[in-house]
Amino acid sequence: MKKSILVFIVCFLLTTTGQAKEIAEGGAKIKRYDLAEIELLDLETAQQIALQENPGIEAAQARLEQAKAALQQALAADKPRVDLDASTGIARYSENNYEMLSLSDSSADQNYETGSLGLQASWLLFDGYARKFQQEQGRYAIQASAASMRNTQRLLVSAVADAFFKAQLALASIEIETANKEFYAQQLQDAESRLEVGSGSLSDVLNMKVQLNTAKNNLLVSAQDYEVARYVLAALLGITDAVLPEDMQLAELDRDCDISDDKGLSDGKGLIQEALQTRPDLKALALQMKASQAGIGQAKAADWPTVQLSGQVDGRTQDGLLPTGDDVGASVGLSVSWNLYSGGGIDAAIREARQARKEAEYSHAELRNSIASEVWQSVIRLTAARKQVSLQRETVELVEENRKLAKSEYEAGSASLVRLNEAQRDLTATYGGLVQALISYQQARHHLLAAIGRNVATASDPVWE
Repeated sequence: MKKSILVFIVCFLLTTTGQAKEIAEGGAKIKRYDLAEIELLDLETAQQIALQENPGIEAAQARLEQAKAALQQALAADKPRVDLDASTGIARYSENNYEMLSLSDSSADQNYETGSLGLQASWLLFDGYARKFQQEQGRYAIQASAASMRNTQRLLVSAVADAFFKAQLALASIEIETANKEFYAQQLQDAESRLEVGSGSLSDVLNMKVQLNTAKNNLLVSAQDYEVARYVLAALLGITDAVLPEDMQLAELDRDCDISDDKGLSDGKGLIQEALQTRPDLKALALQMKASQAGIGQAKAADWPTVQLSGQVDGRTQDGLLPTGDDVGASVGLSVSWNLYSGGGIDAAIREARQARKEAEYSHAELRNSIASEVWQSVIRLTAARKQVSLQRETVELVEENRKLAKSEYEAGSASLVRLNEAQRDLTATYGGLVQALISYQQARHHLLAAIGRNVATASDPVWE
């Protein structure tokens, strides 16, 4: 009998050597960008760098790894458990016990050595499918974490685009105000020359100085906005201390971009359907709904009995530090436990799980409505921005012609300085309006791509070696 029990324990231990199924982790290496080698940073490259270096992405990856580890723990519950315990020491008989022992053995020592060695194995055979539902929750949690990570990427790509466009707006404003400053500097020089020869007036000189100072002030403001935008962008890119390399320049705004390519982004209903299929945050909530359903099953499992198989080999001795073969015993058994009453705790746990499922369902429905609204708003903004760009381009041509006429008339003496100043201000304002319209168009376009979940695909996945 003892031999049969020992064989069982050995087989039991061999079973435990099977390891739980491992969750595969990507081993590909990401191609890293060397910032020192980038002289001109464009939007797509900035988004790629952010997807690789932003700490928020690393945090999302860590959450995904946590979900994988949690599933590993749940899978481990399907395997047997083996515990080894051992102890050794020196004990001393009490005076009364020692006196009684001395009566039968005069050579007995009051101090004696003790030892024990045990090996226990247990295997949970049935628990009302609690482990099954827990593992199901773990798998859904991994998928939801992956979707949440994708949503983090979606939001990050959108934020990088916004920061990049703001930097481009400031950069374009610097260009406009620089040209405005140069224009008034030249006009001031001409006005001073005319004053010297007696064909001009002091008021013209003073007026040009005022306009030149205004242009310089606007240039300072634009330069400040550009520096601030660079810091914001650097933080999103995950650059230490949020400082872009001094030699790195940002790509300028494409003022001749073709706005007719976005006609496919006008079908609001079709884009909403696409968003409902592709938005990673909606996918994450859908997976949470499934996980909450598994949670109900896990709560109900407490109403079932649990069956556990266990075996044990142990030995104890008072004649030495380690037990010998004659001190070793073994046992094997099957135990069943069934909770008949828990004060309503199980029913409460089931109600809690059902309410969690309802919460996930309502959150999912709310997000669907929010996504539809976001897409409609983005479509409207993009349509309006496209029209504004067309109007501003037409207006720039008209104002440029008007400024040429005003400048020629002023130099010929047939127009006043006031008219020239008005024409120049209109030109500067119109250039600024065109730049703002183009930026609004690009922002509206990227916001729509983000709303339908297409902007991460637009930015593409990180480049792999």
